[in-house]
Amino acid sequence: MLNTRTTSARSARGDAALWTVLAAATGYGFWDAGSASLTLDLVLPLAVLAVAVPWSRRRPGAAVVLVNGLCVMGLADASTPGNAHVLSLAALSCLLGARVAEARRPLLALAGCAAVDLATCAVLRAQPVWWFYALTVLPAALLLPWLAGRHWRGRRQLVREGWRLARGLEERQHLVAERARLTERAEIAADMHDSLGHALSLVALRAGALELSPDLTDRDRADLADLRGTIADAVEQVRETVAVLQDPPGRDTGAGLPVNDTVEDLLSRAAASGVPVRWERCGASPPLSCLVERGMYRVVQEALTNATKHAPDCSISVRITHEPDRTRVSVVNAVPSAGGPAHAGAGPASGVGRGLIGLQERVTVLGGSLRTGSGSGGFHVTAVLPHRATTAARTGTPAPGPVTAPGRPAGIHGAASPTGTARRPDPGMAPDPIRAGDPDTAPGEVLPESAERLASVRSDARRRSALAFVAPVVAAVFFVPSAVYLAWQLTTSVLPPSRYDELTPGVPRTELALLLPARAYPYPPDHARSAPRPPGARCEFYRSGRDLLDEVDLYRLCWSGGTLLTKDTVPAGRP
Repeated sequence: MLNTRTTSARSARGDAALWTVLAAATGYGFWDAGSASLTLDLVLPLAVLAVAVPWSRRRPGAAVVLVNGLCVMGLADASTPGNAHVLSLAALSCLLGARVAEARRPLLALAGCAAVDLATCAVLRAQPVWWFYALTVLPAALLLPWLAGRHWRGRRQLVREGWRLARGLEERQHLVAERARLTERAEIAADMHDSLGHALSLVALRAGALELSPDLTDRDRADLADLRGTIADAVEQVRETVAVLQDPPGRDTGAGLPVNDTVEDLLSRAAASGVPVRWERCGASPPLSCLVERGMYRVVQEALTNATKHAPDCSISVRITHEPDRTRVSVVNAVPSAGGPAHAGAGPASGVGRGLIGLQERVTVLGGSLRTGSGSGGFHVTAVLPHRATTAARTGTPAPGPVTAPGRPAGIHGAASPTGTARRPDPGMAPDPIRAGDPDTAPGEVLPESAERLASVRSDARRRSALAFVAPVVAAVFFVPSAVYLAWQLTTSVLPPSRYDELTPGVPRTELALLLPARAYPYPPDHARSAPRPPGARCEFYRSGRDLLDEVDLYRLCWSGGTLLTKDTVPAGRP
C-alpha cells in the first residue's frame, strides 16, 4: 500500500511539472499574440491541458486528440495557423509512444488527428499557408515525437531485460554453489553405502557364523546375537543417513572417492569372512580407465552386499569376461529355499530399491548397461562396461527404462543405495542464459526462455530504431515535394513594395516586365477575388512579402489589352 501511494504521488508530481511547462508555453503564446481572446486562447487551453496531462497515463491516445483540438482552433484563426499548442501536441505524442507498447491503435489516433486537421482546412477554405502548416508542421508534431517515445520505450525495456538477465545469472551462481554442496553430500553418501555398508554386512555375517560354533557357551551366543543385532541396526542407520544425504536427480555421478582396492581384494575379503563366493576371470585383462575399473568394483560390491544381507549362506558366483572392446561382469546368487534361514532386513519391506537404481545410473553414465532379474540358477546381475567411458555417456543421458527387478524376490536387488543419480536435467535448475548469445550454439538447439525474451526485445528495439529512421523519410517523400512546390509558388510571386511604387497605370506591360515577378500569386482569398474591378479588365495578384507562415498584403494589378489600368492593395486578413 505504501509503495502504491508513493508511486501515485510521484506520478502526480510529474504531471504537475509537465502541465507547468506546457502552461508556460501557452501563456507565452498568448502574450505574444497580443490581441488574443483571454477565454479562448488562454483559459480554455489551460483547462484542456489540465485534463489531457493526467489522461496521458491512462488514455494517452485521447489526450493527444484533445490537444490536437487546440491546434485545430489555430487553423480556424484568421491571422495565423501557428500557435504554442504544437509543443503540447509533440509532448503528449511522445508520451503516447513511450507508454503504449502496441503501434496499431496509436497510429490510428495519429492518422485521425491528421485527417481532422486537413478536413478543417478544407471546410474553412484555408489559405495555402494553413494547408502547408497542416501538411508539414502538425504531422511532424504527431509522428516524430511518437517515434522518439517508442524508441525510448524500447531502450528502457532492453535495459530492464538486461538487469533481469543479470539477476538470473546471479541466482544461477547461487544454485550452482548449492548444487556443488549437494554433490559433495551425495559422494559421501555413496562412499558410506558402498564401503561402510559392505564392511558391516560382512561383520554381521561373520558374527552369525560364530554364533553357530559348538565351542561357545549360551552366554557367548547371546552376546553374539546382540552384536549381530547391533550391527544390523548400524546398517539400517547407515541406510537412513544415506537417504538423508541423497542428492536429487541431476548430480554428476562420475565423481567420487577413489577406489584403491581391486575386485580380487574385495572377493578375497568376502571369502575370508565366510561368504560362499567363487569367481573367475576370462580373457586377457585390458587396460581399463579408472572410471570403468571403479564401476566394475561397485557392481561386484553392491551384489555381494545385497546377497549377504538377503540371501545369507547361499552360494555366489562372480564371472568377469574381458571381450575386445568391453568387459562383462556377471554375479549370480542362489535364492534361499522357503525353509531356509532368514535374517533381519530380508524381505520386501527392508529396502526401497535405491541400490540397483543407483547402480543402473552409474553404469549408464559410463556408457554401459545393467540387467537384473531372476533366472536359472538364482538372481542375476549382469553389467556390460566399455573399456573407456564414452563421450556420449559423460553427457549424462540415462538409459531408458528402470532396472529390471520384478517381484522383489530375496536376493541382490533388495538393498538400498543412494549412490547413483544419472545426469538428468534438473527441473529446479534455471537454464543457462549465457548460451543465448553464444554463436557456437548448435543448430536446432532449444534456447532458454531468457534468451528468447532477450532476442525478442532486441528485435523490437531494432525495429523501432529502423522505423524512427524510415518513417521521416517516407513522410518526406510525400510532404516535402508539395511543401517545396508551395514555397516556390509563394516566393516567386512576391512583388516588393519598392517595385510596386514604381508601377504607373497606363504603361504597357512590356515596359513593366522587369519590375514584375516571374508569376502571379495563384491563391488569392475569396474576398480579394470578389472585389470590384474595372469593366473588361483582367486582374492579377502578387504577394508583398516572403513570409511563408503569415499572411501578407496582396497587390492587385488589373490589365486591359496589355496595359496597366489600376493598381491597389488588398490588406492581409479577412473582412
